[in-house]
Amino acid sequence: MDTAALRPGHAAVVPWPKTLSAPADGALDLWLLHVPDPWLAGAVLDTSPLDEQERARAASFVHAVDRAKYVASHLMLRRLLGAYLDRPAGEVAFVREPCPCCGAPHGRPALAGDGPHFSLSHGGNLVLVGVAAAAVGVDTEQLPAAHTVGQVATALHPDEQREVMSAPAVRRAAVFTRLWVRKEAYLKALGTGLGRSPALDYLGNGGPGTPAWPAGWTIVDVPVGAGHAAAAVRGRIGSRYDVARLDPQELAA
Repeated sequence: MDTAALRPGHAAVVPWPKTLSAPADGALDLWLLHVPDPWLAGAVLDTSPLDEQERARAASFVHAVDRAKYVASHLMLRRLLGAYLDRPAGEVAFVREPCPCCGAPHGRPALAGDGPHFSLSHGGNLVLVGVAAAAVGVDTEQLPAAHTVGQVATALHPDEQREVMSAPAVRRAAVFTRLWVRKEAYLKALGTGLGRSPALDYLGNGGPGTPAWPAGWTIVDVPVGAGHAAAAVRGRIGSRYDVARLDPQELAA
């Protein structure tokens, strides 16, 4: 499906929701949180809604800002899913689906019991959550340094590599990051993550002689402002998807 046919909702700052209706078939709910480093350094975040595994992971971060970013992203996810499920954030329980590559229980994260599908990503100073009635993947990244582009672009599909390297040097990081977030979001939606080679599927900008995008999936570029890129992937999407920005001040205790 051509992303130009999709019209995102207005990405205005909205109040944190207390209750949410389950996403309709063909709908895609996207939630965005901007957490600048100065805010993270001074934020007081309540970790009590996190489970034991999440608290252990948070404690493993050496730098306080990285720890706060992890906690903020998981509190955001729990509060949103709690609003969809009509239960407290601390009562949201997660499982792992079987990996499509090997069958082991490290595939796509899912809710224990009934509930919508979801995907979480945090990159740079942004956190993005996607929620849908079917499998969904999201990714957001900060634009990397030039040397990182040269190193990581070699993992992409050959036609994507050519698109990156043919871009003007001043735009190469932006072109690479746009392709990379599409790829990460797609692999998350599949449930494989990087267990499936990023070189196998083409998610580039198209053109003469380039392959088609993977059948049955819709890829959308999410508007997140300068310095970052973001994408979301799911099956059929209707004529509109919504992007809502949340205020980080309401996340702090």
